[in-house]
This record gives sequence, C-alpha cells and structure tokens, in this order.
Amino acid sequence: MDTLHNIREIYNDGFRNLGSMIVKNYFKAFAWFGFAMYAVVLYAFVFRVSTGFAF
Repeated sequence: MDTLHNIREIYNDGFRNLGSMIVKNYFKAFAWFGFAMYAVVLYAFVFRVSTGFAF
C-alpha cells in the first residue's frame, strides 16, 4: 500500500506546477495512454508465455 501511495505522490508532484490547463491535461492524457500501452504489452507477453509461444 505504501508503494501505491508513493506512486500517487510522484504522479501528483509531476503535474503540480506544469503551466496552463491545456498543457497539464495533454500530459495527463499522454501519461494514461502510456500506462495503458504498457499494460497491453504486459498482457500480450503474459498471454504468449502462458500459451507456450516459442520465442
């Protein structure tokens, strides 16, 4: 639980004094898009490993 709290604090500190709302919202959307793409990559890797794909 402490790790999730630290990640949340880092995320909030990263966007605290960023500038205009447009820039702040753009970077927040880009960050969530990056997290989602990373999750897709992890899912694909775990799926391939669990089904016995020969690398």
